[in-house]
Amino acid sequence: MVDVTNVSKAYKEVKVVDDVSVHIKKGTITSFIGANGAGKSTLLSMVSRLIPKDEGSVLLDGEEITSYDNKELAKRLSVLKQSNNIKVRITVRELVSFGRFPYSQGKLKKEDEKLINEAIEYMQLEDFEDRFLDELSGGQKQRAYIAMVIAQDTDYILLDEPLNNLDMKHSKQIMKALRRMVDDLGKTVVIVIHDINFASCYSDHIVALKDGKCVYEGHPEEMITNNVLREVYDMEFNVCNIDGNRICVFFT
Repeated sequence: MVDVTNVSKAYKEVKVVDDVSVHIKKGTITSFIGANGAGKSTLLSMVSRLIPKDEGSVLLDGEEITSYDNKELAKRLSVLKQSNNIKVRITVRELVSFGRFPYSQGKLKKEDEKLINEAIEYMQLEDFEDRFLDELSGGQKQRAYIAMVIAQDTDYILLDEPLNNLDMKHSKQIMKALRRMVDDLGKTVVIVIHDINFASCYSDHIVALKDGKCVYEGHPEEMITNNVLREVYDMEFNVCNIDGNRICVFFT
């Protein structure tokens, strides 16, 4: 599990994350929601140790995350940032292979190749695996980066807006794949997500941030309500129950 306690981060004396505490259970999908600038990506970056926290603690399975060495942490936790830019010209398969580096140090073994193949299949990238990244659409690239994270085969997977550049079909594919990894493989997934309906349908737990603070958290049935969403986003919602899922309508 991941225990985040009283974590804060400030830039030029402006707190972008302010005294946030969150408990992330193993074997679940936890979604961070909120408007732009709410502190979601900054919080995820501190949980993954991409940026240092100013205050508070982040415990990964009971141990402060700063105490892990880089190699050991990379075997426990994988992270995909919102923007990725690899400057060398590589194929999809080569990119996905990077996920095995903590284990192989660049010398791929049979087990590494097996996990790479499974990750490519998971993301339905078989037809593109030998193509170069700069030949792909934005959505295809995003799927390749997620396949790289899957190949890393960590217990904890942290994704910052993984649905960026994806159409509806592939967004659904990604969310269903994440759900399967949790349900079938026992992974723990934490995502920053803007699509409230995907968060509602696929999450076990939702954390809502506003102005750097955690204003609400709970099960989707508790979170996807008119009152909660109005306070989080400062706009009106119409929440409907469709096939057992709480779906938000906010276009009118």
